[in-house]
Amino acid sequence: MIPGLLFTITVYLVSKWLYRRYPHILLSPLIICPAVLILLLTLLHIPYAAYDAGGHYLTLMLQPATVAFAIPLYKYRDILKRYMPEIASGVTGGAVAAILTTVGISQLVGLNSQLATSLAPRSITTPMAMNVAQILGGDPAITAVFVIITGVTGVVLTSMMLKWASIERPLTKGMLFGIVAHGTGTARAYETGSLEGSIASLAMIFMGLITTVIAPVLVPLCFRYF
Repeated sequence: MIPGLLFTITVYLVSKWLYRRYPHILLSPLIICPAVLILLLTLLHIPYAAYDAGGHYLTLMLQPATVAFAIPLYKYRDILKRYMPEIASGVTGGAVAAILTTVGISQLVGLNSQLATSLAPRSITTPMAMNVAQILGGDPAITAVFVIITGVTGVVLTSMMLKWASIERPLTKGMLFGIVAHGTGTARAYETGSLEGSIASLAMIFMGLITTVIAPVLVPLCFRYF
């Protein structure tokens, strides 16, 4: 029980120290920590069930950690209210684009309908994405894997794009991280600043709600006309 917990915390602390020493997005703990854990578990032939006996306590902390996002949301409530039209319209467009491109590309490369359906909600947080996939008739397990992949690649690509385009506006940075990379992006946004993180949190929440509403309608239409 305890070894899995200490193992995870140790890897995280080392990866965080490395990131502070060499602040490159590819060395972010969000990327290094899970990669190292997977590698070590594989090389040492440690069953996931044995590791998770202690590691799952950190998973349980996700719920209070998510609730804690409400603190900066309240702190910046006036700013968030001011930009609400931009956030709402941007997230709606992002949700529609994510579903259309995912299902469209899946159809173009010849993926079967169940796999395409499983990929459709990959741009929202894992619990909501798995529920949407189940409603659509997809495989929630496949959805969960691609939600993680989307989060990690989204953080890397968004960070690179923001740096390349020299974008410094907190609203833009927060929305991009929240829309493109859901919870993983929100965590990265909070590293940038509490305002960016608050905007990303709101974008992530709206993204999940809007996708949950439109996916059952939009995905069947995509299969019909693509």
